[in-house]
This record gives sequence, structure tokens and C-alpha cells, in this order.
Amino acid sequence: MKEAYLYQKKENGKVRCNLCNHRCHIKEGETGKCFVRKNIGGVLYSLVYRKLISENVDPIEKKPLFHFLPGTRSLSIATVGCNFRCFFCQNWHISQLPSDHGEIKGKDVPPGKIVEDAVSAGCQSIAYTYTEPTIFFEYAYDTAKIAHKRGLKNIFVTNGFMTEECLEMIKPYLDAANIDLKSFSDRTYRNKMGGRLKPVLSNIKFMKDLGIWIEITTLVIPGINDSDKELKSIADFLADLDSGIPWHISAYYPTYKSDIPPTKKEKIEKAIVIGKEAGLKYVYGGNII
Repeated sequence: MKEAYLYQKKENGKVRCNLCNHRCHIKEGETGKCFVRKNIGGVLYSLVYRKLISENVDPIEKKPLFHFLPGTRSLSIATVGCNFRCFFCQNWHISQLPSDHGEIKGKDVPPGKIVEDAVSAGCQSIAYTYTEPTIFFEYAYDTAKIAHKRGLKNIFVTNGFMTEECLEMIKPYLDAANIDLKSFSDRTYRNKMGGRLKPVLSNIKFMKDLGIWIEITTLVIPGINDSDKELKSIADFLADLDSGIPWHISAYYPTYKSDIPPTKKEKIEKAIVIGKEAGLKYVYGGNII
């Protein structure tokens, strides 16, 4: 365990976590909504520090990032845990392990070893991905600092629900991010993901202002976020911010707790048209079989 970054000690042994926009108030002996940050004796600890659950060398395009170091490889890492509860999660077996089963798994790998692995594999970057990098921030931050010194770039693949304090802290070491913009409905975010829309939109803008390269992904789920109106709202938001922001529109397939039928190819094709009509220069369809 490692003492957490970005938290405040409160009265009666409570703590307030300031890492993501849940800003959990956590009593002694309890965890936050991510289930991987625990109050022990009035001190907040990360339960996943140096507990690597996944490590793979991927093409950077798989993140997906199409306009940041194209043609290179990225060492992708993750711990268990997430601060969202998406019923359609594609990596639920690791992201929801602490919430569903109360388990914290992973092999002990120090930050420096991760960087050495990346260098040895010929990677030009490290991607903090598969689950949610915000919830293993201490591990990601310490790794990113070392990676930066070695000339490697750092990438977050994220739901974008972190606090501004989190982004300000990681800013010197975070070079790029792919942000999931899961919906343009706050109700959908609250009811289907366990989050809120406004902080995600604010963070997309804030990351751009900080000079972090951003690309956006939307997983299009039938009956949840696939209306032409909602897709147009997402496209308009991105185009108003910067028409050069790449938008990745990904087809959904049923997994975890979802039995919704897969996204039809025609819907992805229509979404691409909507994005281009909104003025976006780079719109990509993906995950289509």
C-alpha cells in the first residue's frame, strides 16, 4: 500500500478523496466508490500501488490514438478497479473485480521496472489503460515521472472523471489522452455509468487547455446513446472546441451485464457522417466485424 495523493484529513478520522469527481468522504475502515482507496487510521491509502494486473505491448492505434506517435508501440498497463460501474464494461473482469468480488489482485512490479520493460520492448510511450488510470493514480504518476526522464511519452485512456487537481498534478508528465465520452446525457451517465456528464466535458476542455493531446472515443450502444440527436450533440461539442479533435466511434458488443444486441454497421456509418457534417476533420469508425 502507499499513502494516497490528493486527499484531505477531516474530523472524526474521516478523509475526503480529491482524486476524482466523486470526491468521496470515507470513514475509517471503508473505501471510496472505486473500492481501491481505503481509510486506515485516518490516512487514505492506495490498495493497488505496485499491483500490476495487466501489461502488454500494443500498437498505439489500439488505444485508440491515431494522431499521436502513429506507427509506434506503447506499453499498456493497468491495475484492478474503476470509479464507474458501466453495465457494458468490456474489461469488467479486472475493472470490477474489487467492486464485484472484493478482490485486489496483481503482481508486485515497481514503477521503474515498468519503464525498463517499455524501453526493452522498443516502446515510445506507456499507456495507463484497460481499467481507469485515475484510480491507480499514485502508481501511474510515479511511473510517468520516471518514464519522462527516460524520454518516453505518457498516455491516459480514461473516462475523464478525474478532478482538475489530478490533471494539474499529472500535467508535467502526461502527453496524451483518449477520453471516453460515453453519452451526452447526464441522466445516462448517472443511471448507466455511475458518473456525471459535466465533469467529463469540463475535463476534455481542461486537458486541451493544458496542452495535452486529446482524442475522443464514443462506444455507440443501441437504445442508450445512439440517437442521431445525441451523436450530433457530441459531434457539435467537439467541433466547437476544436474541429481537429479526432473522434473514434466504436461499435458495441454485449458483455458483462448487458444483453443489448450489437451495434449495427449502418449506425456507425451514420455516426461518421454526423461527425463530418458537424465539421470534424477526423472521424473514425471502429470495432466493426
